[in-house]
Amino acid sequence: MSGLMALLEVGGPLAAGGAGAAWAKAKAPAVYWSAFGLPFTAARFTATYASTMEACGLTVPPSRLRAVLIRATTRREIRPVPPKVRRIRPTTTGLRIRLRLAPGQEPVDVAASAERLRHAWGVHAVHVAEIRPGLVELRMTGFDVLTRVRMPRRMASGPMLVPVALREDGTAFVRDYRAVPHALTLGANQSGKSMYLRNLVSGLARRPVALAGIDCKRGVEQAPFAPRLSALATDPGQAAKLLDALVAEMEERYDLIRQRQGIAPAVGDEEITSDIWGLPAKVRPVPIVLLVDEIAELFLVATRKDEERRDAMVTQLIRLAQLGRAAGIYLEICGQRFGSELGKGATMLRAQLTGRVVHRVNDKQTAEMGLGDISPEAMFAATAIPPERPGVAVAGDSSGGWSRIRTPAMTLAAAAAICRETVHLVPDVPALDPFRPHAPATPEPADLPRVAARPVTE
Repeated sequence: MSGLMALLEVGGPLAAGGAGAAWAKAKAPAVYWSAFGLPFTAARFTATYASTMEACGLTVPPSRLRAVLIRATTRREIRPVPPKVRRIRPTTTGLRIRLRLAPGQEPVDVAASAERLRHAWGVHAVHVAEIRPGLVELRMTGFDVLTRVRMPRRMASGPMLVPVALREDGTAFVRDYRAVPHALTLGANQSGKSMYLRNLVSGLARRPVALAGIDCKRGVEQAPFAPRLSALATDPGQAAKLLDALVAEMEERYDLIRQRQGIAPAVGDEEITSDIWGLPAKVRPVPIVLLVDEIAELFLVATRKDEERRDAMVTQLIRLAQLGRAAGIYLEICGQRFGSELGKGATMLRAQLTGRVVHRVNDKQTAEMGLGDISPEAMFAATAIPPERPGVAVAGDSSGGWSRIRTPAMTLAAAAAICRETVHLVPDVPALDPFRPHAPATPEPADLPRVAARPVTE
């Protein structure tokens, strides 16, 4: 009887601890990783690093000097040398390990073994990132970070840097307009494309930029952002006039840049520039981001007159895509489909949109339009996004790199509230004044309709 009692005293807490760990792994994976997963993974990595690297073919023969020293000082067998571990840094989602590659190795060799490393160390995924020549970082994630999106606490910041989503390796997907000035976002209905746009607008609203929108669905998507918008067009006719105004503004900015390019003797060599970012802050024009909600609406025509207007709009969009970067005018083009079937100029416009974000699509051809010229693997990854995971997308760029991302959930009301709070940041752009949307005043609490509160239910 006493033995049974002792067993219960010891086994009870162990069983409770095991149940608690199982619950944390299912319901709070970040807590489980910090408490259990991280120590076990770090210990397993330390104990099996050399043998795992050798099994994956990531070792090289030691140098002659090293071999001579081993023979002279010890009698142990001379074994191949794995990449040197430079740093191990734990995170709330995984583990970061920097490796110094051996001579003759390249990052693609490590990336090819990422799946083997994942199984060897018992983590959810292993991603390989090149830090600089000869130095790579293994970004391990202990769980699927895209299930419940929580943005990192530390993210890159800057006037044209906007964290929009979370990558599958636990880092932030940042929209950098100076590095990737124009982007194309594709996705079917209920795929999370609007959620991506809300996060982008809410991030831009907090920065000193001018926002212009084209929403040919009568403004139902972008009208809630009206307090922060400098311009809004809600039909093709208004869109054509807005594009003309943006092109004229772009030409004026080029005239300003040309005046500072050393033509006057008083301008020093250090002040010569080819874009607005080289201008002094006191004369630098404010950047403009043009958000086009549904690009197909600008291409559709019903009459010959509409066709002429369509051709004019497409020409202006192509000019902005080709020349707008230096003038500080950036494009965000969204749509469900985008290809040559839209009409003349569609392929030329798409070629100028360097950034690509493709959510769940209805057909393989749409994924090929967005990602086929970047990476075949990215295209296949986009077609495998399940419908029950809205917001998941594949982001790529012209360098051939791509990754899965997911935007955090944000309601339209929350994005509209941010736009109202940042109305004081709307810059003065005279060219966009005729297109400034009317923002209705927010009703006072006393004016709101009185509705009886409903009981809280599960």
